[in-house]
Amino acid sequence: MEGMLSPAQLLQFYLDCGVDELLGEDSINRFELTETAVGALSATVMQTTAALPPALPPVTGTIEALGDARERARGAASLDELRACLEDFKGIALRRTATQMVFADGVPSAKIMLVGEAPGGDEDRIGRPFVGLSGQLLDRMLESIGLSRQSNVYITNVINWRPPGNRAPSDSEIALSLPFIERHIELVNPSLLVFVGGVAAKALLQTSNGITRLRGRWVDYKTDGMAAAVPALPLFHPAYLLRSPAQKGLAWADLLQLRDRARALNIL
Repeated sequence: MEGMLSPAQLLQFYLDCGVDELLGEDSINRFELTETAVGALSATVMQTTAALPPALPPVTGTIEALGDARERARGAASLDELRACLEDFKGIALRRTATQMVFADGVPSAKIMLVGEAPGGDEDRIGRPFVGLSGQLLDRMLESIGLSRQSNVYITNVINWRPPGNRAPSDSEIALSLPFIERHIELVNPSLLVFVGGVAAKALLQTSNGITRLRGRWVDYKTDGMAAAVPALPLFHPAYLLRSPAQKGLAWADLLQLRDRARALNIL
């Protein structure tokens, strides 16, 4: 299965965790270990270790990785350079378990930019954001107000690698990703931003408020590298709407706000 560790990688994981003994075919009385038993056990460990592939490069400490992320992001002068920086960034452990890095989809020159949370299983396999069931719903939501990733929308995520099991990203993973998504927004330079879901909205707005309180309210978003603030609208994540269809009425009201603001700016 994709994303599963090979037997050699699993053994390396055990070694990294400090496991240095293996169960043999014969049980061992550890209260009466003989020199022969100790030698046999040591030989088994040595043979297993010798058969392992070279260890994966260590993940940089969070503090050092954060400094590296900021430096790399600041140095990216184009979307292609930013993608290359992310591909080469070793500071986030998620890259070890993900199939590939998921960068973006849509029209880079679009005036409306959507930022979601993180890739899921389908996104991890295909390499584009929002391509699973929730992505299909997002496409229908956008189409209902005259938007699409094929013509006038650009889409990315705060996190560029799939968290194992589709779990929520940790605070450290978000912190390591923020320099890249902030630079991503600066390079695209959209006229309108949409934060899809609570994780994206809370991370980029630096707030503890949940999406229920944030959605439907325009806020100004600005980074140090932006000449002016950009209007941003938090929306319910389509995955949440699939679980809570009763909230689709609120989502529709928010989409109408987005449509009206885009029309006022002559984007639609």
